[in-house]
Amino acid sequence: MHIKRRNLLIGSLITGGLPKWATAQSLEKPKVTIAVGGKNLFYYLPLTIAEQLGYFKAEGLDVTIVDFSGGSRALQAVVGGSADVVSGAYEHTINMHSKGQPMRAFVLQGAAPQIVLGVNPKTMPNFKSIADLKGKKIGVTAPGSSTNVLANFVLAKAGIKPTDVSFVGVGASNGAVAAMRSGQIDAISNLDPVITLLHRSGDLKILTDTRIMAEAERVFGGPMPAGCLYCPQPFLDKNPNTSQALTNAIVRANKWIQQAGAGEIISVVPESYLLGDRAIYIDGFLASKQALSPDGMFPVKGAETAFRALASVDPKLAKMDLNLIYTNDFAKKANAKYPKG
Repeated sequence: MHIKRRNLLIGSLITGGLPKWATAQSLEKPKVTIAVGGKNLFYYLPLTIAEQLGYFKAEGLDVTIVDFSGGSRALQAVVGGSADVVSGAYEHTINMHSKGQPMRAFVLQGAAPQIVLGVNPKTMPNFKSIADLKGKKIGVTAPGSSTNVLANFVLAKAGIKPTDVSFVGVGASNGAVAAMRSGQIDAISNLDPVITLLHRSGDLKILTDTRIMAEAERVFGGPMPAGCLYCPQPFLDKNPNTSQALTNAIVRANKWIQQAGAGEIISVVPESYLLGDRAIYIDGFLASKQALSPDGMFPVKGAETAFRALASVDPKLAKMDLNLIYTNDFAKKANAKYPKG
């Protein structure tokens, strides 16, 4: 039933768009490899929707998505040349600029980080405050990823340095769940559906929840852009039409998600994303939906917020022209082309 519906959806979308040859001719690079860290997460849901519903194909693109354990690993793939574009955390563009490797974000997937920091009730039954995390093991998707950045930021506010704790890479799926339940880690910084699964089973006490837009802005002191497509500046310079096509697909996916119900989401995403529990996945989607971008546009003050957050943990972070780390030019055109998705 689900497979038939999915095929109908994909077929109607592809045939409804321009013929493949009509768009592919104008693309500088029709074959694109996108690196992502934890593709099953709601953080990257627009990427999956664009793939599953044929939005990339409708733009004449042949996209290969390579999944890694965390965002820092996905970034390494692009730096190393095995991928063209990262579907990852916005703040990585700032870190890369500070290292003399200009990266630019060009379409937004997440309006808020959607990352949740919580403690393990089994290993920390007497937890009272963030200060109690000193000397403890904290699970993150991968060291250096956005989950690690959020944990560092929250810890810094409590006077705890990154070196005062041990960060453990646990991935973004069943491995993260198992690490908490077995007591291998004392706290976790992760995303849905992992967070909802752990919380519902009583294996997580939530401390900071940036799935909630208001709490994300309170924590960071302003709008904090999250998942996005970003790449080396030279890629945008050499492949403007290809970059526009990628943006068109993501913006269409963003808008489809905003109009979709949980049942529709489940009918499109791979079965493995559900982590064996459809009800949990639905709850996770409903908790995260508000934090997903409706139109792919970066908030004007988002760059300042992200820079402040990173600088609070790394005071040596050099000042930079924040206009160089993102652009809304592609998203504006995409919204004009697909005003309703």
